[in-house]
Amino acid sequence: MNAISNVEFKRPIWQTAVILTLGFWLSASLILDWVIMPSLYFSGMMTQAGFATAGYAIFWNFNRIELLSAGIILTGILAMNKTHSWRAGTIVLAVLLLAVSLVDTYFLTPQMSAIGVQLNLFETATTIPAGMNLLHGGYWVLESVKLLAAGTLLSRCWQEV
Repeated sequence: MNAISNVEFKRPIWQTAVILTLGFWLSASLILDWVIMPSLYFSGMMTQAGFATAGYAIFWNFNRIELLSAGIILTGILAMNKTHSWRAGTIVLAVLLLAVSLVDTYFLTPQMSAIGVQLNLFETATTIPAGMNLLHGGYWVLESVKLLAAGTLLSRCWQEV
């Protein structure tokens, strides 16, 4: 009758932080990439004059959240590397996630915004600029790398107890 449970949660706090951050980041990226942006594209908003400004505002905020998430993940992986003997590939994946978010934040988003901004008030934007397709391709390649690296890290962190 006086039994006391000694069940403890044996997962380190950094591992929990990394798992939660990766889950949040993956879900937010998937919602942005597969729900929000396609709905804006198919509704015809990319041909509107203010779309570049609106897209920059959306991605400016999201990219800062990505940078924060990448920093938390890299810090957590490095902290866990001190107590566990992780493979070097795990650290490389965390650094890759940080690099992808830095390229998105400081190269792709400003370039896409600059190409898409409408400087002539008397001209209506009916087509997507040619350079935008190249930047979109680069964005999707980086998104694929990010999702693959984040999924791999999530799998490794989940299995490591």
